[in-house]
Amino acid sequence: MEQRNSLEWRQLGSGGPRVSALGLGCMSLSGVYGESKDEEAIALIRYALEQGVTLLDSADMYGWGQN
Repeated sequence: MEQRNSLEWRQLGSGGPRVSALGLGCMSLSGVYGESKDEEAIALIRYALEQGVTLLDSADMYGWGQN
């Protein structure tokens, strides 16, 4: 397994992209589970990227488009 910044990497499917095995779930960043602040969400995403996380779990329906 390839590693970067101490994170393991995985390939998605047989020909998909290689991503960090550790991902960041973003549903709570758009108020789905309670109040959220955009500035804090952006800071968290930037921190995760700086740590080598490349898999962000997001969807248009999280926060009805906000995510």
